[in-house]
Amino acid sequence: MTWDEMAPLLAESTLQTVQMILLSTLFTVLIGLPLGVALIVTDRGGLFPSPVLNRVLGVIVNIGRSLPFIVLMIAVIPLTRLIVGTTIGTTASVVPLTLGAAPFFARLVETALREVGRDKVQAAQAMGASRTTIVGKVLLPEAMAGLVAGLTVTVVALISYSAMAGAIGGGGLGDLAIRYGYQRFETTLMVVTVVVLIAIVQLVQTLGDVVARRLAHH
Repeated sequence: MTWDEMAPLLAESTLQTVQMILLSTLFTVLIGLPLGVALIVTDRGGLFPSPVLNRVLGVIVNIGRSLPFIVLMIAVIPLTRLIVGTTIGTTASVVPLTLGAAPFFARLVETALREVGRDKVQAAQAMGASRTTIVGKVLLPEAMAGLVAGLTVTVVALISYSAMAGAIGGGGLGDLAIRYGYQRFETTLMVVTVVVLIAIVQLVQTLGDVVARRLAHH
């Protein structure tokens, strides 16, 4: 296969992968961030202590994190079809990608929030701040560097997941590598696909590290 033949395929597949990652990251944050906050505030000694709810949320998160992604993709096929109307393609892949990454991100959010000094929360309480204000004005801003670092790790995991999504027709670079690199023995295309995936990961990791460092020194 010549470069002129490979270039359009690579461009289309890279665009599909980026689309999958961006949409999945958006929905992962929308689900994982509130879930991570809920794990913290409902814990013993939290702002809204509720041991039963905390245990239920913990079980849900642990189940989501324990399933291998390829198994999760197959298991949620009915849900994907219900939400998207199809189980094949870039848009359909967003559903299992989000469900796989959201519990993972929620635990990272929980870890970041636990690192916020208890004295800062107590100082806000002493000044009469409401519990929701403490979450929005103390916990989240103080943990922002850790949250960005956690999001970076999650996005890198999503890139890996998106490549696996190609195994069952999810589109993107993973699908390209399987259809051409594996099934048609196009070794050059396989190598180029791997290089592109590595480049995307390096870009995301570098950008995340820079932002996290700036926030930490803010």
